[in-house]
Amino acid sequence: MLSIHKVFVFLLPFIGVGLATVSQNTTETELNVAHKNYLFYCAGCHGDKLEKFENKQWLYGSNEASIYKSIKYGQDEMGMPSFDAAFSESELRALAAYIKQGGFKSGAGAVASTKPTIIVSKEQRFIVDTVVTGLEIPWGLDFLPDGSMLIADRNGKMYHVDKNKKRIELSGVPKVIAKGQGGLMDIKLHPDYKSNGWIYFSYSAYADNATDEIGNTAIMRARLKGNKLIDQERIFKAQPDTKRRHHYGSKITFDNEGYLYFSVGERGEMQNAQTLENDCGKIHRLHDDGKIPIDNPFINVKNAMPSIYSYGHRNPQGLVFNPERNELWSSEHGPKGGDEINLIEAGKNYGWPEICYGINYNGTILTEFTEKEGMEQPEDYYVPSIAPCGMDINLGDKYPAWKGDIFMGSLKFKYLERVIMRDGKVAGHEKLLENIGRVRNVKLSPDGYLYIGVESPGKILKLIPVNE
Repeated sequence: MLSIHKVFVFLLPFIGVGLATVSQNTTETELNVAHKNYLFYCAGCHGDKLEKFENKQWLYGSNEASIYKSIKYGQDEMGMPSFDAAFSESELRALAAYIKQGGFKSGAGAVASTKPTIIVSKEQRFIVDTVVTGLEIPWGLDFLPDGSMLIADRNGKMYHVDKNKKRIELSGVPKVIAKGQGGLMDIKLHPDYKSNGWIYFSYSAYADNATDEIGNTAIMRARLKGNKLIDQERIFKAQPDTKRRHHYGSKITFDNEGYLYFSVGERGEMQNAQTLENDCGKIHRLHDDGKIPIDNPFINVKNAMPSIYSYGHRNPQGLVFNPERNELWSSEHGPKGGDEINLIEAGKNYGWPEICYGINYNGTILTEFTEKEGMEQPEDYYVPSIAPCGMDINLGDKYPAWKGDIFMGSLKFKYLERVIMRDGKVAGHEKLLENIGRVRNVKLSPDGYLYIGVESPGKILKLIPVNE
């Protein structure tokens, strides 16, 4: 679900529905109903306090008539379904009025303070330090050998932040489709970066020779020289190209043998995930130079895309390899309910959309099945959805009580999710930093500290343990 970032960022001026005076005829009772409908159907993508409507461009028009049209008929290319079947006519009009006037004006967009007081969780005490500010949506984060950071902002900008917290924008970044959920996404250093200097990143790339904003997820590698990316090589570009603006994936990781893994969402076309003849709704595996490994599971299957490692995925925005257990883990956005944590294995089908623990955004039934033969069950799932984004495993020694646990962001509920792991199995959950903001990214630094990327406003936070 998180998957849809601008579901109500409506555009194209509305023509002739006669709703210019909707709000004048909307009663307090109707607005109360609209508030409840908004929280149930809309808040997962747009924030409980309408955060996504603050200081944003209204892509399809900002008057109530335009808003009404987008709710009623949907905006397919943005991944927003029609809610015509979910709401009555009066509920549609009231919801448009509610959004236009900014809810109940009850402090929308407030962000929790991050002053460094000691936070006491179940098993770990820590403080939160703000290390980088001035970002928009910090999608990707990795660390150079000297301890400085590379940050990929979804708006298409990449930054180098040195140890003195000085932020410098890098040149040489490819042009990205920075609309909807697209833009500059994950970033990952090669395991042998000190020797070869390769930096890998994912982004929403334009189709070759495109005259329109059509494209798909791509993987590029480059080297850093001063403040410029050089030696750019695009080693993967997903097919088919589409105008849709959601479900790009896309996270990057390496395994113990140096193989490169990355995720591509199904781009809002559910059945993409169940065919091997395109790249969408898959996790892929390549050599570090983009060549296809000869033992990839579908390399000898007719018409199959040879880079596919697993399939049946909706929109995996978490991907991490555990070198101690030789395991590949993923977190995946479900629709309304049904977010998943998956242990990824070669050639396996993870079921989307044939099996799912969620329903459609508009409340209709997606599938009657939660399991089928030949399709993998998640290691854990979330109902309601938390909108998981970013993923890493605490394999360091800075937080001894959290050793081996998985950490993910919750975009919807704005907290850091601790997934308690015992012997490779999910054993429990803990919410950390509630109301900190939409947590977009989680990263364990080489020296063992957890960093999180937060939206609205965009910043990078560091969790400093207090172990005495």
